[in-house]
Amino acid sequence: MADRVELVEVSPRDGLQNEKAILDAATKIELIARARGAGLQRIEATSFVNPKKVPQMADADVVYAGAARADGSGLSVLALNLRGVERALAAGAREINYVFVASDAFSIRNNGAPTEDTLAVWPQVVELARRHGAQVGAVIGASFGCPFEGEVPEARLAGIAERLAAAPPDELTLADTIGVGIPREVKARFKLVGEVMGEGVRLRAHFHNTRNTGVANALAAYEIGVKVLDASLGGIGGCPFAPNAAGNVATEDLGYLFERMGVTTGLDLDAAIDAARWITAQIDRPATGMVSRAGGFPKPKTDEPTLKIARDIK
Repeated sequence: MADRVELVEVSPRDGLQNEKAILDAATKIELIARARGAGLQRIEATSFVNPKKVPQMADADVVYAGAARADGSGLSVLALNLRGVERALAAGAREINYVFVASDAFSIRNNGAPTEDTLAVWPQVVELARRHGAQVGAVIGASFGCPFEGEVPEARLAGIAERLAAAPPDELTLADTIGVGIPREVKARFKLVGEVMGEGVRLRAHFHNTRNTGVANALAAYEIGVKVLDASLGGIGGCPFAPNAAGNVATEDLGYLFERMGVTTGLDLDAAIDAARWITAQIDRPATGMVSRAGGFPKPKTDEPTLKIARDIK
């Protein structure tokens, strides 16, 4: 197993895009600053999508400008079409995640077109991004199941990966958009797409904890060599086009798990817990992550009365 996992913080984008409360740009920029303060080096800041469909992301340009470092490092954005890519590049983005959906029914709702139509523009997306010096990642949403069509066959997923491999992305993400995946499927599907894409493409996992399998799925992905995992402070978020969408796997939960396993994440757990509690207060709902509620591993009691009682019992 690898001794390091890279956690990609997605709360500013995926965490907020499904919330009824629309936060202002200053609060989103503060969230990004708090995520950085917790040691998170890669953060998905926003998405350049239709503001009428996703009003929570209507201030993408302002948020990106306010949070970006001078060299453009550490921040990524999301896009669903060429117009979104153009807007992202104009804003200065140097890492763009471009989303496809594995089923036609969901793709029509999320991307406005069947999967095949969205794949047709992929070579243009890659060429445009690289011409502007930006990295480009491909995300396959609903990789483990669709809320409208049900099961997504492995052959369907492999076919999409093959189309993407013709113009290879820098990174390929399998997203469990509705949280139906289980560890056995995680291992099988990442092995499948890994063989299709080859060693030159990093694999990344994006799990939702809708059915309480997110942490188990993240561990399964790590066990087969996936070193990049998305997570969201407090476990907030979900897809606005998926019925009953409920939360990402929590950053602090994954950080606790891997650090206890001796796997480095770079996460300052206490700072992550503070950030998770802060952002859930901003959107006025409790965190779905467990560690932000329970805290990290209990620290030894050092007060004298407690120690005296323990000695007396012995």
